[in-house]
Amino acid sequence: MKRIENLFEITSKFKCHVDISSIKSYGTGHINDTYRLKNLFSEEHDYLLQKINHQVFKDVPKLTENMCRVITHLKNQMITSGKGDPQKEVMTLVATKDGPYFYQDSNGQYWRMCHFLKNTKTYDIVETEQQAYEGGKAFGKFQAMLCDLSPEVMHEVIPDFHHIGKRLEQLDQAIAEDPLGRVLLVSTELETIAASSKSMLFFQEDEQLLTLPRRVIHYDTKFNNVLLNLDDKAQCVIDLDTVMAGYVAYDFGDAIRTIINRSAEDEKELSNIKLNLPLFDAYTKGYMEEAGHFINEWELRSLIKGVFLLPYMQAIRFLTDYLNGDKYYKIESTHHNLQRTRAQLQLLKELFEHSETIEKRIFKEAKKHQLINN
Repeated sequence: MKRIENLFEITSKFKCHVDISSIKSYGTGHINDTYRLKNLFSEEHDYLLQKINHQVFKDVPKLTENMCRVITHLKNQMITSGKGDPQKEVMTLVATKDGPYFYQDSNGQYWRMCHFLKNTKTYDIVETEQQAYEGGKAFGKFQAMLCDLSPEVMHEVIPDFHHIGKRLEQLDQAIAEDPLGRVLLVSTELETIAASSKSMLFFQEDEQLLTLPRRVIHYDTKFNNVLLNLDDKAQCVIDLDTVMAGYVAYDFGDAIRTIINRSAEDEKELSNIKLNLPLFDAYTKGYMEEAGHFINEWELRSLIKGVFLLPYMQAIRFLTDYLNGDKYYKIESTHHNLQRTRAQLQLLKELFEHSETIEKRIFKEAKKHQLINN
């Protein structure tokens, strides 16, 4: 665990009662560092303390404003409808004693704190159809509850986050600069990426920009961003750093990317990467049950595009970071980001080979909710 030398300085700024001797690393996130802290009073909430990666999130006040806006909207929805427990089913940020929901310490680092939700768990790899179904319900419900929140009020905390054209430009720049001389090691991966580049520009086409509604979405729907209760029922969607305006297919595609893969995101043995279609069916069923009442037919038909785009984009992001010297994602070994790239491209290959089957299964589930007639 990384040592926090100024832990007392940081925690003393928040409205909390923490036992700083209890600090432990928590979670497997690629970007922020997260720690669990116990409350001095056992009957009250424990806490999660996060160091916000300021290299990735350059405007922490705007990021925090987005989070607060979404959290407030979700809690108000539950209170108004009388459905759900906003204290258990929505994140709760802890304010600082000065008011803001973040603190910049004497070293220039940014921190935030939230309540730790006890008796919950996450999975990096989906193990059962029940879990996949609950993940679909969680993210579908998340989108549905935010469908009446105007995307215009959201700050773009990471510009062009899912703009594949910009991601390809960033990769080209990394190739041109090649600071560590790694381009020669990735010729096969670059050829694979180039072969699919035109087909991946769907969401930047003029027709889609005119017909697809922009909504407030999560932008990081890995399955481990859903907290399940001890009975494997979805309880809370977490990790709201990237909530912004976008297309529902982005969230659907990213969730499928992590759920349909029988192996880890950084699987070394590529032959182990196979599709788990029953998990895909279960997630899609849960998603449609919650989101089917608000998405339109254009959005429905775009879901399959999101399924292809997100592993493709993630491969580009991993490869770009690899060429740039591993500055964005945490790594465990020298070629970890290359390993991740290859795994995502293998997953994409599997998805392409089963594209007709996947699309038919989306439409089959959609018909149950009368989203499409043929």
